[in-house]
Amino acid sequence: MTTYYTADYILPITSPPIKGGVVAIDENGLIVGLYQSNDPLLHDKELIRCAGVLTPGFVNGHCHLELSHMKGKVPKGIGLPKFLSTVMAERSTAEEEVEKAMVDADRAMFANGIQVVGDHVNTPVSATVKAQSPICYHTFVELIGFDPAVADDRVDQARDTEYEFEPQRTSITPHAAYSCSKKLLRSLSDKVDDKNIFSIHNQESDEENKFFRYKQGAFLDFYKENNISHDHMTANGKNALQNSLQFLPEDNRVLLVHNTYTAPKDMDYVARIGRDVYYCLCPRANLYIEGRLPKIQSFVLSKQKIMLGTDSLASNDTLDILEELKTIHAEFADLSFETTLSWATINGAKALRVEDQYGSLEVGKSPGLILIKNMDSLSLTAQATVERIV
Repeated sequence: MTTYYTADYILPITSPPIKGGVVAIDENGLIVGLYQSNDPLLHDKELIRCAGVLTPGFVNGHCHLELSHMKGKVPKGIGLPKFLSTVMAERSTAEEEVEKAMVDADRAMFANGIQVVGDHVNTPVSATVKAQSPICYHTFVELIGFDPAVADDRVDQARDTEYEFEPQRTSITPHAAYSCSKKLLRSLSDKVDDKNIFSIHNQESDEENKFFRYKQGAFLDFYKENNISHDHMTANGKNALQNSLQFLPEDNRVLLVHNTYTAPKDMDYVARIGRDVYYCLCPRANLYIEGRLPKIQSFVLSKQKIMLGTDSLASNDTLDILEELKTIHAEFADLSFETTLSWATINGAKALRVEDQYGSLEVGKSPGLILIKNMDSLSLTAQATVERIV
């Protein structure tokens, strides 16, 4: 059975908006037609009318589902090094609490219109939740090891964790420049093929850049407090981005996440070395941890490939892409909703290589269907809400 939905606007994403358009979806969620309102093929069809804008399901490009039990446990505005120390101290929680929090977060994301998630893990604890979820997950198994002596062991451990998620979509990725030694990055590079997608926390704090450029700043205290050796590191005048990207294989796609302190010269560096990079912005998490947003206009003006994420409930009050969009539009009012919606849908789908099924309303895809209500025509309002239709 095919159901026909119409709304004030249909936003297919990869084609122009359709005012009063109709999207036809079969019982399996597959799109079988997109129509203008006056299409003669619709004359005998029963239409379900929706007040608002119909779009494909969102893509949450960056999350940590396994930290869902930490909602409200980390103070806001403490800066990245202290945030990391707090998360490390608070991770030990009863298995039942962790499981329930992940299930609740997964269900909330789906209800909030999220269809695809790029999720970071350190353990296999989320594997069962993901296997039972209607959401398509790509799991990034994080590598953490700033001591060069542990490099080979950490890659092998990540392989074991990745195995626990089969047959789900997975990659092994460095966590961040400040948590991975050069030896670890090189060891990983030797053991992955060019299909492996990297997703790296990048320049979330200016303290990262200070550490690599001058070996100064709050990360020295972080390493000392957590008994992490950094004697092998010397100041090299290069920022955190250059201290991660240059050691990864050049043919692999890289998602750079957060980018709160990423500058135009950093983007120029990425372009100059010819890397396939997507910039994943998590604005509400940036405000939660650092009290600052990335200079998003710099990414727009230089025509970067932008996607959106929520980060975790340790660093956000909700896993809701619509709220991320509202945060962006409140600060950057000149951006069009069509532009930012593409960041929240097709760009994330392309980055995770699932654009054949997700990210846009096209015949033959099953991207989910959501209704954004309380819009001002095609402008996002602070009162906008999302309702899942399919």
